[in-house]
Amino acid sequence: MLAILIFATAPVVAIMTFIYLNKKIELEPLPLIFRTFILGMVLVFPLMFIQYAFRTEGVLGSPILESIILAGLLEEFFKWFVFIFVVYKHGAFDHHYDGIIYGVAISLGFATVENIIYLFANGIEYAWGRAIFPVSSHALFGLIMGYYIGKAKFKDTNQRWCLFLALFVPVGLHSVFDVILSSGMKQWIYIMIPFMILLWLIGIRKLRIANRHQHFHMKSS
Repeated sequence: MLAILIFATAPVVAIMTFIYLNKKIELEPLPLIFRTFILGMVLVFPLMFIQYAFRTEGVLGSPILESIILAGLLEEFFKWFVFIFVVYKHGAFDHHYDGIIYGVAISLGFATVENIIYLFANGIEYAWGRAIFPVSSHALFGLIMGYYIGKAKFKDTNQRWCLFLALFVPVGLHSVFDVILSSGMKQWIYIMIPFMILLWLIGIRKLRIANRHQHFHMKSS
């Protein structure tokens, strides 16, 4: 049991630490990060119930539709909702890069519980694959969401458009990720690896842009 908890949480701690320490100016308050992380964890249970109900009743009737609606849209919408109503107007959210930190915290909270449940059900031998694919993908979806929410808060124009992108870019990417996993293709790994590389490239670029924006903000304030 202890080994599963360690393997399930180790990649979460590694990714969160990297995102947190990558900020070039003042670090964010840990209590708010922890709070958003916990909210992400709590989200798992109602969403699992909704997903179970839909799948049991066969409402959507297609693995592709389930990937898009039950995984991509449902999960990312509730993460976005929590971010907007808990973090967006908080005083600690005072730089563009902060959006990335809180977006990743919410997503990794969700990924932590999901990962623990999966490893308890299927075995510790899946830990490395889970770390490389589902856990890191959740973090990257949260990173992209937080990037656009940060842009919405600290950019004078196109605020609504940025909030739209903050929701639907992660929804689209998450849907593609789940469609690949649920496709049943024997060679799915050869599609997933390039997709994950692309996600990481996008994520790293967003980190650099957000850090540049906060430097500009400090100089101009």
